[in-house]
Amino acid sequence: MTSNPQDAPKSAIGNSATGNSATGLGEKSALSRAATPVDALAERWVATLAELDPSVAVWIGMPGRLDEYGDTSPAGHDRALTETKTALRELQQLSVHDDVDRITKTDLSAELTLAIEVNEAGLWMRDLNVIASPAQNLRDVFDLMPTESAADWATISGRLGNLPAAIDGYIETLRRGITEGVTPAQRQVREVAAQARRHAAPLGFFANFIAGAGENAKDSRGLPESLQRDLKRGAAASAEAYEALANFLSSELLDSATPNDAVGRDSYALHSRGFLGSTIDLDETYEWGIAELGRMAAEQESIAREISPGASVAEAIAILDADPKRTLHGTDQLQRWMQELSDRAVETLSGVHFDIPEPLTRLECLIAPTQEGGIYYTSPSDDFSRPGRMWWSVPEGITDFNTWRETTTVYHEGVPGHHLQLGQAVYNRAQLNTWRRQLAGTSGHAEGWALYAERLMQQLGYLDDPGDRLGMLDGQRMRAARVVLDLGVHLGKRRLAGDGVWDFDYALDFMRENVNMNEASLRFEVNRYFGWPGQAPSYKVGQRIWEELRVDAERRDGAAFDLRTFHCRALGIGGVGLDTLRHEILG
Repeated sequence: MTSNPQDAPKSAIGNSATGNSATGLGEKSALSRAATPVDALAERWVATLAELDPSVAVWIGMPGRLDEYGDTSPAGHDRALTETKTALRELQQLSVHDDVDRITKTDLSAELTLAIEVNEAGLWMRDLNVIASPAQNLRDVFDLMPTESAADWATISGRLGNLPAAIDGYIETLRRGITEGVTPAQRQVREVAAQARRHAAPLGFFANFIAGAGENAKDSRGLPESLQRDLKRGAAASAEAYEALANFLSSELLDSATPNDAVGRDSYALHSRGFLGSTIDLDETYEWGIAELGRMAAEQESIAREISPGASVAEAIAILDADPKRTLHGTDQLQRWMQELSDRAVETLSGVHFDIPEPLTRLECLIAPTQEGGIYYTSPSDDFSRPGRMWWSVPEGITDFNTWRETTTVYHEGVPGHHLQLGQAVYNRAQLNTWRRQLAGTSGHAEGWALYAERLMQQLGYLDDPGDRLGMLDGQRMRAARVVLDLGVHLGKRRLAGDGVWDFDYALDFMRENVNMNEASLRFEVNRYFGWPGQAPSYKVGQRIWEELRVDAERRDGAAFDLRTFHCRALGIGGVGLDTLRHEILG
């Protein structure tokens, strides 16, 4: 999963959801391209986003007011809406000068237009879920802030001091939703309130974060006492702000929140377009998801018998889980294993199946400072001073990890998955403006590529071990299952057995039947689907579109088709909507 940390901020409003215009990366980066008026507008838009929300500057590693937050109140939203409409109007008046311009104008226009539609639907007033809403993003930004100097910690201290006002503005926005009758689901409110209380606890995130202040500093003399006092005050104020958010959620908002988990077809269509950059037939996709789930299950059953003749999938999993050679103990072992596997993939793929530039050979594998569950990737800063990073957020109480389950995850988040795809766009600065390098694209493009990359690694022989292959299929089956679940819940589909509609208990049982995951992680995942409609299906739907695109290109090119060239061309375009990708590759 790529993200903010899950999905980098891409528009001023709405959900926080990323001829031949590209050749090989190394070739493109060696060429110069004169900036155009379209590039200039895109650069201004990035600057506008960073002005509206200085956290954007942290995410992409650009100078800015790194100790501040944007205005999270309705007034801040209104300003962002005005800027969005202005940018769209100006962009529509510009002529394109080359293929790069055409892609920029097409995708940025689509993004700005959708953001305005999302505003009209009022979705900004109910922006609360367990994984990718302001409740998480206001804290998540600290994960990417530098901590190597006293100046770094002074910036962090300023941000800690400014967080309470950002929480207040967010509460004001949610209150506007109460007034307008546009509220999130009660389930999400309860879960996020619990998250907020964990951050606010005496040993929660903020206390633990400043406890390590100065440990990574290059200056061994430590931090000035005055700065240490400021950090403690800021951490205490931030914890109090999250406690206030928890109190508001569990009392005032909970009483007004909707009991309905489903967002309905109209809202879902907006979410889906945002995550895919494509308009799909939702009902056909639901039926395809059911068929794909059956195909994944049959493939798993075949490999289970390969692991042990006559074994069921559950029996094969028990055999793999009991194998000490496939078990890691503790997060230190997990981190080392992730890093070693990632490094080997970079070394063996580079120059053979992909062109991997030197800055992208560095990928840091880290244990996240949170315990919310999930594995995600964050892109390098624009100058690569901060490398691409793979993060593992380990739920509390989880201490053992099975390599057979997660080998494919390292390929998904690292190389040839997110790190190669997203880092490549950052590297390609000679051709792409900052918006195209750092903020453009969709979840369907990024996550679809990452799932495509998992299957590619099987095809290249990296998952010949039947246990690792079963793990890949376990993940692929999960992605197929959540296409069915997500659409089933939010469109009000009838249960697969035909009796009643999807609800949380049925969805949880459905996932238990189809996914091999501990209960804590499973519950988090289902809560995520219920609160973040359209995002989870974008993985498998995106993979479907990537695979169809490759088949279509092979059919078009015949004997001249070359897989490495296809990948270089497709990734060289950078992050785009899937409709744009198809048009640029196939014409």
